[in-house]
Amino acid sequence: MLQMYLGQPETSPRLDNVHRFMAGVYLSTGLISCWAAITIRQQGTLVYLLALGVLFAGIGRLVSISQVGLPEPAAVWLGYLIPELLLPFVIVAAHVATTRNASSVKQKARTL
Repeated sequence: MLQMYLGQPETSPRLDNVHRFMAGVYLSTGLISCWAAITIRQQGTLVYLLALGVLFAGIGRLVSISQVGLPEPAAVWLGYLIPELLLPFVIVAAHVATTRNASSVKQKARTL
């Protein structure tokens, strides 16, 4: 919400507009992610879509770095990039494992 309020300092109206728009996207995605985390046992496809969104964001950052270079300080931007590229795979693996475990427990309970 702070990004939406403050905008992009010392920039053109075009970049400020894009910055505030993306702040709204980030805010809404954060709220959706919190809701999905709270109701994770009822979620299926939504978890995979959120992971895909994080992966696409990381790919976008990677394309930017390949096209215009790595911003300074490099360690900070790599610190953003690496989790954005790895976390989606961790999320998917954890959700698949949890879903399989839950379904096998349900099947065992039915047979008893």
